[in-house]
Amino acid sequence: MTQDEMDVIVMAFPMAEKGISYGRPSYKVNGKFFTRLRREDGSVVLMDVSFDEREMLMEAEPRTFHFTAHYKDYPCVLARIDSLHPGSFRNFLERRWRKIAPKKLVKEYEAKAGA
Repeated sequence: MTQDEMDVIVMAFPMAEKGISYGRPSYKVNGKFFTRLRREDGSVVLMDVSFDEREMLMEAEPRTFHFTAHYKDYPCVLARIDSLHPGSFRNFLERRWRKIAPKKLVKEYEAKAGA
């Protein structure tokens, strides 16, 4: 996945806003952190990933999933965009989006998806 493809996927979510964090693209939804692209290693920060899931992902796809000491105590994982599947990226973001978007918007989103 390229940075442009990443941007299209992120911005497709309702209320997604683009900004800058540490000189790199960063995104928020409803004023809350959604994801960002790390300058250091070309990885995106994927939130709301349990520690068990993170371990499983790193074992299954070590070329894609990893974390640094900074993130060790947070329920998240880092994913290198050059090897991250766009569909997987969207699924991780949807999980995060459902948690931080306004509940009314989530219900509207689910109603459209079910239609």
